[in-house]
Amino acid sequence: MPLKFEFPDARDWRYLIESLQTVIEEANFIADAEGLRLRALDPSRIAMVDLYMPREVFELYEIDEERVRIGVNFDDLNKILKRAKAKDKILFQVEGGRLRVTLAGKAERTFSLPLIDVVGEELPLPKVTFDVTAKMVSDTLRDALKDAEMISDTARFVGEEKELKIVAKSDKGELEARFSLESGSLLEYEVKQPSTSSYSLEYLEDIVSKAYRISDLVTLEFSTNKPLSLTFDIAGGGVLRYFLAPRME
Repeated sequence: MPLKFEFPDARDWRYLIESLQTVIEEANFIADAEGLRLRALDPSRIAMVDLYMPREVFELYEIDEERVRIGVNFDDLNKILKRAKAKDKILFQVEGGRLRVTLAGKAERTFSLPLIDVVGEELPLPKVTFDVTAKMVSDTLRDALKDAEMISDTARFVGEEKELKIVAKSDKGELEARFSLESGSLLEYEVKQPSTSSYSLEYLEDIVSKAYRISDLVTLEFSTNKPLSLTFDIAGGGVLRYFLAPRME
């Protein structure tokens, strides 16, 4: 069997796949001796997702080949993961062109999906230097984006010396959410240079409303009119990161 890995919490995997699904419908996981990776662009090329799960994250990780490609449709996989019960473990096995998914709790249920051929070039990470870095509770960011979405379809991120602002404006009105170290809404904050950049709220809200369940904390980074980076740390050493292209005003 080329690849076999087990994760202690099937529901965490469901949240992870739902988070990926906000940007992409299908993609290749690449497994090697170090762990599992996935990097893909959404069809409109506005958002990129970058996932890394080191082998230490898994309770079991066995690979017999140098590199194994796992092409999956997230909708099909998610239907299986929705059947997971609390405290179920999950075991993935790749063999004979199929992905076998076992949900193990009081009963053991094994599903099988055909691997799909997802065509796409291997993508480099965007080469961006960030002038503003802020770490905050992911729930706090989620609430601010929900507020902004009531007003507009675009959020403007403003990184000032002492505080971070998320601003939304339209005919419906205006919202300004402020975050700072002083108020306790930011856990870390660094500004090399004051910056302002706008992003699609549809993408932002979609991403954060799913990914906040994976990680309590989010690190956001941006520069004026450059992509936004959102990083969610996964327990055990994994990292889920999104890049979102700016909206030019």
